[in-house]
Amino acid sequence: MQANGVEASCIDHKPPPPADTRGKHRILAELKRLDQEARFLEEELEELEKTERVSATLQELLLEVESRPDPLLPETNGPANSSWDRWFEGPQDLHGCKCSIL
Repeated sequence: MQANGVEASCIDHKPPPPADTRGKHRILAELKRLDQEARFLEEELEELEKTERVSATLQELLLEVESRPDPLLPETNGPANSSWDRWFEGPQDLHGCKCSIL
């Protein structure tokens, strides 16, 4: 069909998509940012790989240190002064205790 000398098939065509208006500079800046982010993530992965090896070494060191007594602390089998224990124990008779916390 023709309408006013123009074919109907020409009217059905979609207009071309709009051109990218961001410009070359913005596209390059976005690419550079993505490249920096990728490099940052690669560095993070390398650090994580190193951390696993370090954590295994630290675990061994911790086991070694914990197995030895501290040379700066005296070794005692019981309380050094038994009178101090009463301050760290709860009351023996809760009915006689007048405090409201316990």
